[in-house]
Amino acid sequence: QMHLEESGGGLVRPGGSLKLACLASGNTNRRYTMAWFRQAPGKEREFVALIKWGYQTSYAESLKGRFTISRDDAKNLVYLQMNSLKPEDTASYFCAAKLPGRNNYEFWGQGTQVTVSS
Repeated sequence: QMHLEESGGGLVRPGGSLKLACLASGNTNRRYTMAWFRQAPGKEREFVALIKWGYQTSYAESLKGRFTISRDDAKNLVYLQMNSLKPEDTASYFCAAKLPGRNNYEFWGQGTQVTVSS
């Protein structure tokens, strides 16, 4: 089992930045693919970014250039740096983990709220 805990959310003005963190504990197999998803009120959960154990990254097309995912395996942390935030980025952001080759993410955090508003 792996436990994921997100932090770093909050209220930020449009154009501002936030850096989310996801701390993994338990079975922190470094081969896990780590990802961020988000869900806005009334909308479906959507993929934001992922980082594989070899540090290969992938992003939602609409977020490329503004969001950056990274990982520090020594600290069991995954980060999401979010720049030039827009009101439409307002959502709960979730960290997730899966083993390579698996289709579904097996472990999820509880989420951290990001609100972009003036």
